[in-house]
Amino acid sequence: MCYAIPGRVVAIDDAGVATISYFGELRKARNELEGLEPGHFVYAQGGFVIERLQEAAAQEVLSVWKESFFDLRAEDLRLSLLPVEERGSPEVARILKKASSGVAPDDQEAVSLLSLDNEAELELLYKTANFLRCRFQGNSCCIHGILEFSSDCTRSCIYCGLSEQNRGLLRYRMSAEEIEAAAIAAIDGYGFKALVLQSGEVTGQPLEDLIAAVAAILRKRAVLIIISPGEIGREGLEELYRAGARGLLMRFETSDAELYEQLHPGCTHEERLETLRTAIEIGYFIITGSIVGLPGQSAESLVKDIRLAAEGLNTAMFSFGPFIPHPDTPLANHPVCGEKEMLKVLALIRILYPEQGPVLVTTALETIDPGARGRGLLCGANSLMLNATPEEYRKQYSLYPGRAHAETSIQEQVEAAIGLLRGLGRAPTDLGIFLQ
Repeated sequence: MCYAIPGRVVAIDDAGVATISYFGELRKARNELEGLEPGHFVYAQGGFVIERLQEAAAQEVLSVWKESFFDLRAEDLRLSLLPVEERGSPEVARILKKASSGVAPDDQEAVSLLSLDNEAELELLYKTANFLRCRFQGNSCCIHGILEFSSDCTRSCIYCGLSEQNRGLLRYRMSAEEIEAAAIAAIDGYGFKALVLQSGEVTGQPLEDLIAAVAAILRKRAVLIIISPGEIGREGLEELYRAGARGLLMRFETSDAELYEQLHPGCTHEERLETLRTAIEIGYFIITGSIVGLPGQSAESLVKDIRLAAEGLNTAMFSFGPFIPHPDTPLANHPVCGEKEMLKVLALIRILYPEQGPVLVTTALETIDPGARGRGLLCGANSLMLNATPEEYRKQYSLYPGRAHAETSIQEQVEAAIGLLRGLGRAPTDLGIFLQ
């Protein structure tokens, strides 16, 4: 199964931005390929052109997609219709009706939406978010693979199972050759066109293996590489960008500097944000967000989190996930974030920023309840990540207990994801919608 539809280049501007047609739907993506011209067929991921195809090969894929693409779109439109009757209080109906017409809630209204508990009002919230997702983003749902290449970590975050304080965790670090082999297996065996390479955070860690792996993968395959090794400094970011990485996945975790520093002993919130700003300056697109349900977190701070991701960091994808405590950390007894609270945040992100990048349904949300993946997609989300880590290592990447897909093969994950998306009228593709 391929998670990208080839498109035809219809124009390239002086800045190297290509306009690409997908069955008449136009998208834009940055081009770094030499010799690309209008009329060529390409794959784009994450707002980047990653591969040129011969027309015959492109048409073969397009012929498979053509009929189902429009059938899926019709089903998505059906599922995203707003209810005719007003539900809940007049004030909630007013805020959401205004949002559906293109006027986003202000901060006070956003806080009130996060406080909803009435089922009828929650349903209207979710349906409004899904309506806006369909209207502004279409039925594309990007599917990326994530490869967790090391569980080594020298940070002491008081909620994370990878913390260096967790002495009972069996650690691992894949070699450059192992990373390359696992990535190529995911690309060739399962059709991934975008991969996240993630690890714990090791202060001053040597990056030679990761740099070598990124360069080797891109010499052999056309794929978008997104890195997630934590705070590695400008030099590390620049070296990985030169090797070919183009995305950075790193949450700022909370917009509250005081809370951040309580949760991350010896670290500062400003250093976290500076890493993200530096990556943007170098040219990376950013995937970021916060953790929902942290101790001391308020609805007001969650709204600030969303604003920081969207406006302060111009995120290309929103990655907000629920707090799940690890039993071997100081926050072992703190409550798990409820599914309802997480779904409200996903819906609010899409309502506040209907035209900005995809909203990710995280593995943590699926861990709370496997059915939450589908419910999240019906709350305005439109991105999934499947675990491409070799199975012998997955349990050792112990962020929190009971992690979804820790014992599920990639093939099973793919089949479940594709089945879910088809049932919801979503095309399991990335049409280059990250480019702002």
